[in-house]
Amino acid sequence: MKSFNIGSLLVALAVAGVTSAPAFAALGGDVSTVDADRVSLKGALTSFSTVKGCAVHEITTPAGVHVREYLSSDGKVFAMSWNGPVIPDLRQMLGAYYAGYAQAASAPHAGGHRHLRVEQPGLVVESNGRMRAFYGRAWDPALLPQNFTAADIR
Repeated sequence: MKSFNIGSLLVALAVAGVTSAPAFAALGGDVSTVDADRVSLKGALTSFSTVKGCAVHEITTPAGVHVREYLSSDGKVFAMSWNGPVIPDLRQMLGAYYAGYAQAASAPHAGGHRHLRVEQPGLVVESNGRMRAFYGRAWDPALLPQNFTAADIR
């Protein structure tokens, strides 16, 4: 019979917890993910506004990227947009949606490198731009509030 080492078990559980911890998923997450995204982006919450009764939090990074996260009245992030000299970390921003996005984005598409549109039943991502001038937006159509349309995501 092998001896049981509690220290090894605790280390293994800690490593498993760290490697399997969910990303801070802004899209589809709750209001707490806005602050997690701010920390991850090393940015500052520079603006708070409302659009059609939905809260919009804007995070500005030191590199000059502006990320806007749209929250429904129940505090769920249903959309986001960005503009700036670089594209923000979409793995961070899309969270659980990222795998579907990455798979679709890697497929050949029209528009070359400057324009990308991914449209799936649970995710739409539009990304455009050129060096030092990128912009885009992402949303889950199922999470859009009743009075809100994709045209309202700016």
